[in-house]
Amino acid sequence: MRTQLISAFFALLISVSANAAEPLSLWQDSPARTAIIKFVTATTTSGSPDYLPPAQRVAVFDNDGTLWSEQPMYFQGFFLFDRLRELAPQHPEWATQEPYASALKGDYKKVLAGGEKSVTTLLMATHAGMTADEFSAIVDRWIHTASHPTLKHHYNELVYAPMLEVMTYLRANGYKTFIVSGGGVEFMRVFAEETYGVPPEQVIGSSIKTRFEMRDGKPVIERLPEIDFIDDGPGKPVGIARYIGRKPVIAFGNSDGDLQMLQYTTGGNGPHLGLIVHHTDAVREFIYDRQSPVGKLDKALDAAPANGWILIDMKTDWKKIYPFQ
Repeated sequence: MRTQLISAFFALLISVSANAAEPLSLWQDSPARTAIIKFVTATTTSGSPDYLPPAQRVAVFDNDGTLWSEQPMYFQGFFLFDRLRELAPQHPEWATQEPYASALKGDYKKVLAGGEKSVTTLLMATHAGMTADEFSAIVDRWIHTASHPTLKHHYNELVYAPMLEVMTYLRANGYKTFIVSGGGVEFMRVFAEETYGVPPEQVIGSSIKTRFEMRDGKPVIERLPEIDFIDDGPGKPVGIARYIGRKPVIAFGNSDGDLQMLQYTTGGNGPHLGLIVHHTDAVREFIYDRQSPVGKLDKALDAAPANGWILIDMKTDWKKIYPFQ
């Protein structure tokens, strides 16, 4: 499966190179495609009033709902519950303790009803108490073996082919692409390079606290059961400033969690571009926005016209959604 994913990624890479005169071949001739090409051309053409030197060509992408699917639950949530079931035999007390009992029964609504405390308890039980290398190995195994409950494909296959094409197109034109997501940074870094072509040092996400230790003469990074940073909402611009140190000029999001990142990217002078992936295709993917408990798009949807943010209509803008379609 990993070989198939790599082959699909390089097929997109070859497609962009072979069709340089007509980029973004997986996109319909839509306002979104036109805006992306026009912006890239303007910012990379020497002598253009909007020309940007390569160092300033920074593009940021949300992950969940922007680069891969996120319904009916964030994919890291599926990992959490799978990991919980895997650990359950070592913790018989979980059968009667909440929120473990509800989670093991698959009653996700009850778990979520417990709020942040409930989710954090489960997160620490499944993501902490091990070294960084041990956690990475667990995620790597899961991402290449677990399958989505309804789409019946491995989670790293449920990436948006048109967005992979955009990332490749931007990099071919001197842009550096970063993932800025509310998901766990250590979780995403395991597969980001293989899946998106984004190296781990260009992935920004939420994190738990860690510490350095020497164990049996070997250096390790221990994952601690305590939240360190939440890279969502107003945390995204903070994360960008802290870890990139340069204001992006392009931002792709899909939900209200990306509102502040879009505002930060497109505010002020100079060329900038903000785009929102709008989930409008109930047949090939999912349809949702304002009322969805996952990937809610409400405030950002209302703010888009006044800010010049472009809506990417999945149903009409994309010729296909997943690489395997």
